[in-house]
Amino acid sequence: MVLSNRTVFGMRSNDDEKGGVAALDRAFAILGVFQPGERALSLAEIARRTGFYKSTILRLIGSLERGGFIRRLEDGNYSIGPEPLRLAQIFQESFHIREVIEPVLRQLSADSGETSSFYVRQGDYRVVLHRVEPSRSVRVSIREGERFPIDRGASGKILIAFSKPSRASHDAVRERLWALSYGERDPDTAAVSAPVLGPNNELAGALTLSGPKDRLGATETMRAACNLLLTAAARATAALGGDHRIFAYGMALAAQFDFPPPTEVQKA
Repeated sequence: MVLSNRTVFGMRSNDDEKGGVAALDRAFAILGVFQPGERALSLAEIARRTGFYKSTILRLIGSLERGGFIRRLEDGNYSIGPEPLRLAQIFQESFHIREVIEPVLRQLSADSGETSSFYVRQGDYRVVLHRVEPSRSVRVSIREGERFPIDRGASGKILIAFSKPSRASHDAVRERLWALSYGERDPDTAAVSAPVLGPNNELAGALTLSGPKDRLGATETMRAACNLLLTAAARATAALGGDHRIFAYGMALAAQFDFPPPTEVQKA
């Protein structure tokens, strides 16, 4: 008996597997072009952003629609469907740290009067997993699920510094356990971030305070915010089984650090 070159013992050939993976990559690329604040995109705009043929997009969108990842609107444009929200909720719950992080964020925002957030790494991006905003009318407003490039911002520095493999360029961040940013993602925003660690001091995520640069960026305000943040990070780390004692060293360094006033900080 001659076996087909497409199946051997019920398994697909490598060519079929490569085709399936390529189709998945293209489908993920289509989902990836939708950005926060955009209600919908036309087929032409999706084609422009992905570089795919419209026929390829239409074929893949059919599968994405059936799966609930994309929905076609009455005007013929496309928007994100309900399935990502369901998966996002499962993703949040799967961390088993919501009950630890959310109370810490609420207390941190109340004590500082600024926006507190918890970021996790997703490849070359940092994703807002949880956040709490203060009651102030002037504040930094970000949404859970938003993602930003990991190479900009205080939380990105922390996520890179405490990810493996470690980089020598981030030795200073690992030593002091906190990182600053002044106008790196948004020219009017300042932020300070610290790691939250779990068992064996593995990185769980980055705890961050952010606010208007002309308020949070002031020298003594940033020093006070850094101490509040490190106290909160130590509390979260202890609850997750990490060694909270290491943050005392970061606090000692913060007490001696010459935090620059925002007027002297150049945009990175």
